[in-house]
Amino acid sequence: MLKASQRLLDERKKKRYSLEKISNATKIRVEFLSSIEKGEYQKLPSAYAQGFVRNYAKFLELPEKEILPLFKREFDERKEYEVLPKGLIGKKDAPLRRFKIKRFFVLGILIFIILIGYILFQGRYAFLNPPLDVDSPSEGQTIFSSIITVSGKTDSSSTIFIGDDAVSVGEDGKFKKEILALPGKTTINVKAVNRFGRETAVTRRVLVK
Repeated sequence: MLKASQRLLDERKKKRYSLEKISNATKIRVEFLSSIEKGEYQKLPSAYAQGFVRNYAKFLELPEKEILPLFKREFDERKEYEVLPKGLIGKKDAPLRRFKIKRFFVLGILIFIILIGYILFQGRYAFLNPPLDVDSPSEGQTIFSSIITVSGKTDSSSTIFIGDDAVSVGEDGKFKKEILALPGKTTINVKAVNRFGRETAVTRRVLVK
């Protein structure tokens, strides 16, 4: 059976034209011209397949009325571009769907891990005592004043007690308070209590002169 692809190939060879020359003249890419000659129409953009064949035939001075019927008989767009039954197409797309499902599954796990980590971070002091650093005074320090500055840092959500007095804590967790002390050895008790009732205590023994 005579084919448009074979007819175009024979005519090109007869006139000794290279694919590059025809490509330059018709603006059809060489690989598309080659696909036409091989009858591999599925490699052509479906919307332009017939136009490519028409322009190719026109350049070779072949009658359009001869080539196009051969092309249409040889090339059924639906058969070329929808070769697989819908059931098989679904199977063909299955790896892509599996990839998407896997991607969403991994993303879901990551979000879950981040969420759990955030919850544990926020609630860590339900299981741990709050941090407490007393910067001043230092243990055993000699202080030449009746006013002692007690300062340090804890978790911003904790409450600080210096003796029995509650002290405000800044958003950065820092606290500071001045207390009066009599000359001699003085013991300063600092305690941090979080909202879960867990506490951390630090004792400073100083000498006031």
